[in-house]
Amino acid sequence: MILIEKIIMKRIAVFPGSFDPITKGHESIIKRAIPLFDEIIIGIGENAEKDAYFPIEKRIEWIEKIFSNYPGISVTKYKGLTTDYCKKVNAKYILRGLRTSADFEFERSIGQINKKLYPEIETIFLLTTPEHTPINSSIVRDILRHNGDPSEFIPDEVDL
Repeated sequence: MILIEKIIMKRIAVFPGSFDPITKGHESIIKRAIPLFDEIIIGIGENAEKDAYFPIEKRIEWIEKIFSNYPGISVTKYKGLTTDYCKKVNAKYILRGLRTSADFEFERSIGQINKKLYPEIETIFLLTTPEHTPINSSIVRDILRHNGDPSEFIPDEVDL
């Protein structure tokens, strides 16, 4: 008797970024992507050439708090190419959020290179909602540097 196993491939997406800090725009993209994937890994890329504003451990802690009630979402840090990390975790999708046409041009180029490096990968773009379009981590950091209050741009779980 020959047994045939049915292999079910999980739809795993990596949402890469620095999340320094995570914003309401990031949170919205991730929550809206939940129905599309079985698992979403929020991957904080460690970049030796870039000085982080917040320690990576703090960023992981915030993200874990935000998504504590979502079992299909996890957060981790990684070094090196995102495509290499995707191979390591068997992810076939890279999730990216687009705020503007400039974001699209930048992300399109990266997505095409990623496809060359890892032909099985697909980059999935989600548009930000209109209220989150102007928000990015750089703006939040600038507000903080000038002693402003960025609370309307970051999730409540981000305790600055």
